[in-house]
Amino acid sequence: MPLSHHIPVVDLFAGPGGLGEGFSSAEGDPFRIVVSAEMDASAHATLRLRAYYRLLKRRGGDSLRPYYKYCNGLSETPYDLSTRAEWEEAGREALQLTLGQKEDDKILDSVIKRNHIGPDKFWVLIGGPPCQAYSLVGRSRNQGKKDYRPEDDHRHFLYREYLRIIQQFRPSIFVMENVKGILSSSVGDQRIFHTILKDLSDPDTACGRTRSKTGYRIHSLSCPTVFDRSMKPENIDVRDFIVRAEEYGIPQARHRVILVGVREDIEIHLEPLKPSNAYATVEQAIGPLPKLRSKISKGEDSSENWHKQVSGHLRELATEAQTIPDLKHLASAIKSQLKLLPEEQGTGELRLPKETEHVSGRNELTSWYGNTKALRVWLNHEARGHMTDDLRRYGYAATYAQVYGRSPKGHGEFILKGLKPNHENWESGKFSDRFRVQTAHTPATTVTSHISKDGHYFIHYDPLQCRSLTVREAARLQTFPDDYFFQGNRTQQFHQVGNAVPPLLAKKIADLIFQKYLTKKSREASKI
Repeated sequence: MPLSHHIPVVDLFAGPGGLGEGFSSAEGDPFRIVVSAEMDASAHATLRLRAYYRLLKRRGGDSLRPYYKYCNGLSETPYDLSTRAEWEEAGREALQLTLGQKEDDKILDSVIKRNHIGPDKFWVLIGGPPCQAYSLVGRSRNQGKKDYRPEDDHRHFLYREYLRIIQQFRPSIFVMENVKGILSSSVGDQRIFHTILKDLSDPDTACGRTRSKTGYRIHSLSCPTVFDRSMKPENIDVRDFIVRAEEYGIPQARHRVILVGVREDIEIHLEPLKPSNAYATVEQAIGPLPKLRSKISKGEDSSENWHKQVSGHLRELATEAQTIPDLKHLASAIKSQLKLLPEEQGTGELRLPKETEHVSGRNELTSWYGNTKALRVWLNHEARGHMTDDLRRYGYAATYAQVYGRSPKGHGEFILKGLKPNHENWESGKFSDRFRVQTAHTPATTVTSHISKDGHYFIHYDPLQCRSLTVREAARLQTFPDDYFFQGNRTQQFHQVGNAVPPLLAKKIADLIFQKYLTKKSREASKI
């Protein structure tokens, strides 16, 4: 059944736009983002730039030329006279708003009303309220704060800004994403996730309004579980709402809670997502990118000094490992890497010129990243600087992972001279993953916002590069297309990538929703 109109999408707490990118890329191009809201300035800049990209892409022809000129570093602005109108339109679509502030809420509401969005129109609400209060890391930090009370932390209740839109404008379907830690988070004696389930299924009661005829069925995407307002959260397994991204072709073991709400008066019954036949791996995702050496953060940063430092570390490690019977295979591998260590290797750039792009076969992942000839650079592909002691650890850990198929753990496996960090709790067992290699032939571990502060958890699997991941590599693990240009400084770029929803996973959710929508429309047409 052909689609006579596009389905409006409102994207809240949008970040750089991962969920929105997936919905905008759904098969058949059925969805249109009418407004997205994000409070962070750098993430908003990325969000607007991508909204502009989509507007130009729909124009067709060579409309994307100004965008790619900007990406390629040939223009200071992403627009020219012929596309200024689209740039302004993108600014009206992607708004920098802090939800929960009255004036910003009024702006958002006015845009929704101006687009005639409400219960009489089929539309979709997407987004994920900020997760710092729910994440295990965030909760650990909060416990260390004197006089911290969860009841006073407004971040626990940001989902209510999302709920307010549901109650007032009645989306046909909503998609809400958050960290797995939300399942065990509590405020007082109440499990916050139980409250969220009840509130989302019955938004009128949650907002203190007279109950309407319609609530929401909350669907799991990983199993047939459905929650509605007649049920008690205590009677279901809340883990049913966890989506394990690696099971759906994402090269990352990202486990997130995703709730899909369907309004009760709409005859759409979602089925779980179909798992992929095989896992996508780190090497498939980042292997085609140009090889880089790490920068040296303290001391002379040059290829010559880098080679001298790394080769010295590897030589010492190989000599010591040779004396330990259990590490003789590792010693041989380190010696092999030493022979291959390049004397000249770049450190990358915000816009790194492309040479020859190597793609080993086309598959879902490589096709998704895109292969446009108009993009003549690798965006956001620049290595960070590391202290020379860390170069020693990275080279050792990456070689260890090649030999044993896993990252080394803790003081029991970082036993060679010079590998022990200056950390008073190093031998406590609490920091066994202090240095973690993203192994080549498995999905990556979860890319988090913490990557913006610490690369030790995201060591490249190639010992010859001896570094942590770049923003572009993290973005590929998150399945952002290669022409997705992250704005802001590098720390801000990492933060945006780490907090985002993988766009390819979002596309699969959008495809599922649209197919069920078409089925519904066909069923209605047959009754006429």
